[in-house]
Amino acid sequence: MKRTSAGLLVVLALFAAGGGYLLDQLLTAGGRATFTPSLLLPVLLLLIAAAALGVSWPVRRSVRSGIRIDPFRALRAATLARASSLVGALMAGFGAGLLVFLLSRPIDPPVGSTVAMLALIGSAIVLVIAALVAEQFCTLPKDPDDSEPRELSPEPGRGH
Repeated sequence: MKRTSAGLLVVLALFAAGGGYLLDQLLTAGGRATFTPSLLLPVLLLLIAAAALGVSWPVRRSVRSGIRIDPFRALRAATLARASSLVGALMAGFGAGLLVFLLSRPIDPPVGSTVAMLALIGSAIVLVIAALVAEQFCTLPKDPDDSEPRELSPEPGRGH
């Protein structure tokens, strides 16, 4: 499994920023209030960050101590870490798009909305960082058998 690239995270954040900006633009064009994320969303993102680190820590500990670990457990932890980094990039970009729209208006934005968006962006960045660290924790050393190419040979007695 390849590690999550910074380029992918930046592209996702940019697309999400455009989506957040467009959402607020459409809402205000329709005469509705701008979208303000709940203050519980940053808390949820921080809990996901803690969960990603918590799931990947045993994998890191077993790799460092030389104890063999179930590779499926490591794969599940790495998958959670990768998904968390992608969600974090999307949420950071979305919050940034909402904030840019709010700050581009001719009137001063409400303090509550600004704080909610800054909290969303900050917790999403923490999620991305924690997820990338968790993904690093799940890196398993190469198996000595993997360095040599295996030759496929027919089973004995099959007549090949």
